[in-house]
Amino acid sequence: MSTDSTRPRDGKEEARTDPDTPSDVQRIREHIVEIVSDSGEGAQKAGQTFGTVCARMGNGVWTVEIIPAEIQPPARSPAGASGIRIRLASHYVTNMGDEADTVVAFNEQVLYSRIANGAYKKGTVVLLEDKWRDDPVPEIRTQYAKAVMEFRENGLIVHELPIEKACLEIMSNPRRGKNMFVLGMLCHIYSRDIQKAKDEIATTFKRKDADIIALNHRLFDAGLAFAAEHLDARYEVLPRPQEETEGKRFIVTNGNQALGLGVMASGMELVSMYPITPATSASHYLADVFHEVGGFVHQAEDEIAAIGFAIGSSFAGKTACTITSGPGLALKTEMIALAVMAEIPLVLAVVQRGGPSTGLPTKVEQGDLLAALFGEPGDAPKVIIAAATIQECLHFVIMARRLAEAFRTPVILLSDSNLATGVQPYPRPQPTPDWLAPPIDQSEWDQSVPPYDWDPETGLSPRPIPGMPGGQYILTGLAHTDFSKVAYDSDSNQLGCNMRSRKLAALASTLKPPTVHGDAEGDLLLVGWGSTMGAIEEAVDRARAQGHKVSSLHLRFLSPLEPGLKAIFVRFGKVMTIEINYSDDPHAPLITDETRRYAQLAWLLRAQTLIDIDCWSVVYGHPLQPGMIHNVILKHLAASNKSGNKPGDEGGEA
Repeated sequence: MSTDSTRPRDGKEEARTDPDTPSDVQRIREHIVEIVSDSGEGAQKAGQTFGTVCARMGNGVWTVEIIPAEIQPPARSPAGASGIRIRLASHYVTNMGDEADTVVAFNEQVLYSRIANGAYKKGTVVLLEDKWRDDPVPEIRTQYAKAVMEFRENGLIVHELPIEKACLEIMSNPRRGKNMFVLGMLCHIYSRDIQKAKDEIATTFKRKDADIIALNHRLFDAGLAFAAEHLDARYEVLPRPQEETEGKRFIVTNGNQALGLGVMASGMELVSMYPITPATSASHYLADVFHEVGGFVHQAEDEIAAIGFAIGSSFAGKTACTITSGPGLALKTEMIALAVMAEIPLVLAVVQRGGPSTGLPTKVEQGDLLAALFGEPGDAPKVIIAAATIQECLHFVIMARRLAEAFRTPVILLSDSNLATGVQPYPRPQPTPDWLAPPIDQSEWDQSVPPYDWDPETGLSPRPIPGMPGGQYILTGLAHTDFSKVAYDSDSNQLGCNMRSRKLAALASTLKPPTVHGDAEGDLLLVGWGSTMGAIEEAVDRARAQGHKVSSLHLRFLSPLEPGLKAIFVRFGKVMTIEINYSDDPHAPLITDETRRYAQLAWLLRAQTLIDIDCWSVVYGHPLQPGMIHNVILKHLAASNKSGNKPGDEGGEA
């Protein structure tokens, strides 16, 4: 494999200056690697281990799992592509990047779906399992030969390798072991620390016996030797600069594990949930470790029972958490409204996926913002926050518990499948006592004080706990007075609605305006929320390096919104949201200014600020890439300049 054939572009290459670096190793700033296979061949496990090794060596890392929509898709089919992408770099990494540099593929058909998603470029190196070239089925041989020819014609550099044949020398069923063989190959290609890799393998299989760990070590060693024999190119990706990491200890988790850590760090003792993709792994993680800190996971019979169980715990004084995805959020709406009306603290984490209905259960989307805000009948104000990073998945659970208790309300934390399955190193959190829930107040309740003793300015009230002497009261989802007595009169209903809404205003008064990434004024401001932050900011940095007056800001609080937005927006010629949910192309048939449907945050911001905010959004089912957003920026700026208008005078789909 020629070193030149895998030479990175866009500044990824760096001259080799370290005399200790072997002469055959090319130092690079970053690379993007993919492992793609049929389901069940262990590609994700290999990639997760590789990413963890890179993180433990001090690299910036971001991983994205490639998951087919079907549970058991057909083998050797584009629809069945399963695997993982790993971006490793000598700097902090916040997103999956653009096109891959190196791909290991267990068959040729799975590559077609990745090509359709724009995952590869001319010059991407494909290390392809060659067993299909001599398959006994003529149709498979023909498919293989045709695919390899097409890949090469389109600029991919394909190396056909006898990976499975080499694995057969170690085990009789290579399907169950070649992932560790491929891990060895990648560790050779990218000059990874061999001992760290073997330690991670041992950790991965810690619940297996010693013979299984030894077998996987042998497969790993064989992959190292195989790559040394068959492949010429080798790379070194240096650790992040010392000033970024000095004095810090890092942990490596995905977003769902971070949610679980946040639950434990918050002092909550109960998570009640029903399995649903892509939230389920959070319960798997908690089921493994939660008992060690005195907590437990309750797997309910359905989504409604799960939230009911959590509300019951919260009512009794132990604020609880329930975790779900979009369809589960839909089933929980009536119970969420109960928690709003009865003012019961509750933490609800929603790991978003594609919709509507069962939609794209394994793909990413930001389609649940409006459902979280307005999914219940009547007026049901609640706190909505959105994590932008894996680290925030941890810290925002702690914040959610504190807000839920302080404001006697449900707090919905929005994550998504990009954060849920992505892996990234981040500084090890240093717990403090104020993270934990305080002990349940068991002092005697003054029975002259109503259960909803609303402060007329803030809407807040002290919370009686049923276990307090005199603290018992009748909980109802009906309209009620401050003494929790069912009331249908106009004044009682109006007062209750006023007080529940005023709590959001009280919370908003404590928030600070968001920080603008870039200059405080310019031609274009991009606004995002959730997991898109890293890709947006990287795209903005590219555009700014080209001299464009572009900035961005990212929202964490969505209900209530962070203050000062209108004052920020008016300093830019154009404001546009970047989102992973549906919006109409303004140039599509029948779409006019009156009929156009906007992306969800854009819709919300337009209503809140009365500013003509544009949007760009897609529902491709995969995370946004910085190159894609960079192209959107350039196209919108060019359109504005061509029309002779200031940016903002016209909208347009890129």
